[in-house]
Order: sequence, then C-alpha cells, then structure tokens
Amino acid sequence: MNNRDWLNFALSQMNSGQWFGFRKDFTGNERMSYENIIVHDSSITKPTEADVNAKIQELKDAETNKIAKKEEAKSKLVELGLTEEHLKALGL
Repeated sequence: MNNRDWLNFALSQMNSGQWFGFRKDFTGNERMSYENIIVHDSSITKPTEADVNAKIQELKDAETNKIAKKEEAKSKLVELGLTEEHLKALGL
C-alpha cells in the first residue's frame, strides 16, 4: 500500500461510517494528506496528526506480524512433512 492507502485505512479504522473526506481545493502536493482532511460528522473531532500516524504504524505493524505468523506457520508445516505442493493446495 502507498501512503494515501495507509492514511485512508487508518482513518476508516478510527471511526465508523464515512466521517471524513478530503478538501477539493487542497493545499500542499497531495489532496489526500492529513492537512486536507475534512470531517463530515459534527459529533467527531479531527484526530491529531500524531494520532493518525500512530494508527498507521499500528496497522503496518499488524500487517507485518500477520505476514510473519503466516511464514512461521508455513515453516512449521514443512517441518511436519508437508511439501510446497501441499502448502499451495492449502492456499499458503
């Protein structure tokens, strides 16, 4: 995923519904950036940039851990005697 994807993913995980968007008359180089976030729901306040960055890092770490656990599981299955063909049949 690129930075815009991570930003969108993090924001979507912070509150439910379509609570945010991005300014059409944007500033900076990218429309989809923290500085251009607008909040559509008056009951929600815009999270701080530090909070958004922390959420992005949390999600990246979770993805890294997921990949590592999958690789660990594959290694354990190979140790138990499964072949690459078996792993492919299991979708691994």
